[in-house]
Amino acid sequence: MQQLTSLWKSLDLRRRVIVVVATLAMFAAILGVSRMATAPVMTLLYAGLEPQAAGEVIKSLDQHGVRYQVRGDSIWVPAAQRDNLRMTLAGEGLPATGGAGYELLDGLSGFGTTAQMFDAAYWRAKEGELARTIVTNPMIRTARVYISPAQSQPFQKEVKATASVMVTTAGGRLPDAQAKALKYLVSSAVAGLQPEDVAIIDAASGLVMASEEPGSARAADDRAAQLKRSVEALLAARVGPGKAVVAVNIEPVTDRESILQKTLDPAGRVPISTDTEEHANSSSDKGAPNVTVASNLPTGQANAQGSSSSSNESSTRQRTNFEVSSTERQLDRAPGGIRRLTVAVLVDGERSTDAAGKEVWQPRAEDELTALRDLVASAVGFDEKRGDVITIRTLAFQPVEPLGTAAERGLLDRLGLDAMSAIQLGILALLVLALGLFVVRPILTGGRRPLTEPLPLPEPGAAGRVLTGEIDDRSFIPENLSLVSPEDRTEAQPTDPVDRLRQLIAERQGETLEILRGWVEDRAERTS
Repeated sequence: MQQLTSLWKSLDLRRRVIVVVATLAMFAAILGVSRMATAPVMTLLYAGLEPQAAGEVIKSLDQHGVRYQVRGDSIWVPAAQRDNLRMTLAGEGLPATGGAGYELLDGLSGFGTTAQMFDAAYWRAKEGELARTIVTNPMIRTARVYISPAQSQPFQKEVKATASVMVTTAGGRLPDAQAKALKYLVSSAVAGLQPEDVAIIDAASGLVMASEEPGSARAADDRAAQLKRSVEALLAARVGPGKAVVAVNIEPVTDRESILQKTLDPAGRVPISTDTEEHANSSSDKGAPNVTVASNLPTGQANAQGSSSSSNESSTRQRTNFEVSSTERQLDRAPGGIRRLTVAVLVDGERSTDAAGKEVWQPRAEDELTALRDLVASAVGFDEKRGDVITIRTLAFQPVEPLGTAAERGLLDRLGLDAMSAIQLGILALLVLALGLFVVRPILTGGRRPLTEPLPLPEPGAAGRVLTGEIDDRSFIPENLSLVSPEDRTEAQPTDPVDRLRQLIAERQGETLEILRGWVEDRAERTS
C-alpha cells in the first residue's frame, strides 16, 4: 500500500487522469463482456404470429416472469426454458391460431339473440374451427377460412355455397396434393358445398389450382416424375445406384370431347305387340210374295210366298309391331390421357482394373441394353401405336468429386461448451490483458520520478576520469569530498567503524534517509 501511495505521488496530474480513465474503462469493459458472457442464449419461441396472438403470449410470459426479446414478428426466450414454455403455453391454449372456434357459441344466450346473430356466430365459429384444423398441418403456418353459405333467395334459384381458404406456408409453395386435401376438408364440413367451389389461395404463389384436372401440365410433370423414380429404381438394381440417368417426357391430352353414338340393327327386330281384328257379316232375304189376279180377289191366294235368299261374310286382320334393336353410347373423353411418351436412359458402362492397376471402361453389351429397354418399356407402359419412343445408350460417366468436407463435431461440441460463450470469454481475457499491458503498466512504470537528485556531470577537464571498473590509484579526488584516512584522522573522530558510521549518519541525515528509501524500494520491486 505504501508503495502504491508513493507511486501515485510520483505521477503528475496528466498521468493520474490517464490512470483513472484507463482503470474505469477496464472495469467497464470487464463488466460488459462478463455480462455478455453470462447472459443466457436466446432461441426462437414463436414466429409469424398475429398481433393479437403474440400479445397474449407476451402477457403470459410477463405473468410467469420469463425474460424474452421481441425481434420483429418473432419472440425469443432463453434456450434452457423454451421447451418448458411451449408446454406451459400450450396448456393455456396459447398461441391461439386460426381465431376463435365453437367457444363463441358459449357466450350466446337465449335472450336478446336473434336468428341472424346466431347464424353469423355459427359460421364464424365454423370458420375458426376449420382454420385451427388447417394450422395443425406442419407445412402451414397461418390460415384463414371464409364461408359463404347458400341462403334462400325468393327470386334466385340454385344458389350454391362457396368458400375460400387463405394460407401461409412455412416455406415454399403449397403442394397440389395439400391444396386438394384442403378443398375436401372444407367442403365436407359445410353441407351442400362442393370441392370445386372451394378456392385455395397461397400467400406466396397466389391461387393454387389443385391438380383435379388430369390434363394439366403440373399433373403431367408429377406423373413423369413418378415414372422416372420407378425406372431409376429398376435400373439401380442392375447397374448400381447413381449409374443410370432417366428423363421422362409426357405429352398429355388437353382436349375434352363428348361423343353421342346411336346404332340401329335392322336384323335384330323384336315383336313387342300383336293386334288381331275379326269381322263377320250374315244376311238373309225371303223375297216378296208374287202378285197375281187372285191376289186382288178377296177370296184369292193373297198369302202366296215368293222366293228367299241368304248370305254370310267374315274377315280377319292381324297387325304385329316390331322394335328395331338400337344401341346408344355417350363417350366423354376428359383431358389427362397420354398423347405421346418419350423416355431417354443413359447408363454407365462397366469398369474394371487391368493388370497394371489402371481403371478400364467398356460399354455394356447390346443384349443387356435390349433387356433393359424391355424392362423400361414395361415400367412406363410403352405403346408403339401411340408413337412412344424409348432411347437407351451406354456412355462413360464423369467422376463426381466430393465438394467440401464431411461435417464433424468440433472440440466445443464434444466438451459441451457454447461457442459464443467461449468467444466472449476469450475477448474478455484479451481485453483485460491488453489494458493491463499496454495502458496501465507503461503509465505506472514510466511516470516514476527519481528518488535522488542526479549527480552533476564531470567537469570538462575531468571528462576522461570516469568509472572504468579498475582500482583507483587515488590520483583523482573529486572536490567537496571528505575523506577519512589514517593520516587525516583526528583525535575527535572515533576509531570504531560502527561509531564512525553513526557519526556520519548523524551529520548527513537527509542523504542517509534517501539512500535507505532507495534500498527498500529496489528490494520491494525485486520481490514483486
